[in-house]
Amino acid sequence: MFALPEDFLQFMRDVYGTEAANAWFQRLPSFLEECAERWQLKLLPPFENLSFHYVAPAVRADGTPVILKTCEFSDEFEHGLAALRLFNGRGIARLLEFDEEQKVMVLERLQPGTMLASLVPEQDEQATSILAGVMRQLWRPAPTEHTFPTVEQLGQGLTQLRARYAGRYGPFPPRLVDEAMDLFVTLSASAPQTMLLHGDLQHHNILRSGDAWLAIDPKGVVGDPGYEVGASFYNPMPRILEVPDLERMLARRVAQLSEELGMERARIRGWGLAQCVLNAWWGVVVNDRLSMNPPRGILRCAEILSRLKV
Repeated sequence: MFALPEDFLQFMRDVYGTEAANAWFQRLPSFLEECAERWQLKLLPPFENLSFHYVAPAVRADGTPVILKTCEFSDEFEHGLAALRLFNGRGIARLLEFDEEQKVMVLERLQPGTMLASLVPEQDEQATSILAGVMRQLWRPAPTEHTFPTVEQLGQGLTQLRARYAGRYGPFPPRLVDEAMDLFVTLSASAPQTMLLHGDLQHHNILRSGDAWLAIDPKGVVGDPGYEVGASFYNPMPRILEVPDLERMLARRVAQLSEELGMERARIRGWGLAQCVLNAWWGVVVNDRLSMNPPRGILRCAEILSRLKV
C-alpha cells in the first residue's frame, strides 16, 4: 500500500481517536486491494491534502482515469452518495461505482482538475460567475421523501454553541452569533422553494473538466437555495484573507450573485453571514483544541457581511 500523508494520519487520530483511526489504517490496505480487484482498478498514491476521507486517483482496465473515495467513519457518505445519484452527472462529477455498506465509491476523474480557487483573487468575478452557473445546473426540487439533512437542522448547530458555553458565547462575538441564529430561522421560513443542494459548494469543490467546470464532494442538503451561496463568502480559505480590500470583494460577490441567481441581495448577504458563523463553530466541533480560538479568518468575513449595506 502507498504511504499515507502524515497530516492525514494525525487528523484522523485527532478527530476519531488514536485507537479507532489506527485500527482503520491497518484494515485499509486489504480493503483497497479488494476494491481494486472488484472494479478492475490500478490504484495510484493518494492525494496529499486529505481530511475526512481516503481519496486516491486510479485507472480502470480500459484506461479511464477515476477517483476512489472511502472512509468507514464518514457519517456523510449516505447523503453524499444519494445526492450524486440524483444529480446524475449534471454539473458534477459522475458516480461510476459504489458500495453503500462498505462506504466506498468510484467517481469520474475531472481533468485537468484545476481548482476554481486558482482564479481568486485575480479573476474573482469570473470565478463567482462559474459558481453561479454550477449552482443553476445542480439544483433540483427536493425529493418528496428523503433522509437528507435540512438547512434548518444544520442551523441548530448554533444552539449547540450556546449550550457548549452554558448559555453564553465563549470566544464568539455575541452579536454575530445572535444574528446568525436569527437568519437561519427567518431565511428558512421565507424560502421561495425547497431544493436539493450540494451543501458545500465553494472554490475548492469545483474543478475544471475540459472546457467546463464541475462540482465534486456533495454533502446533500435540502432547503432554501440561497443557503448554497454561503460557503463562497469565506472561501477560498486562506487565500481570501490576503485580498487587500476584502470588504469590496465580498460586496461585489453579493451584487453579482444576486443578479446571476435572481435572488435578493439581503438574502445572499444573510446566508453568507449565517454560514460563516456556523462554519467557525464547526471548526470548534471538529477539533476541540480550537475551542478557545475559533477560526478568526472566517469570523472576519462574517463581521464584514454584518456591516455590509445591501
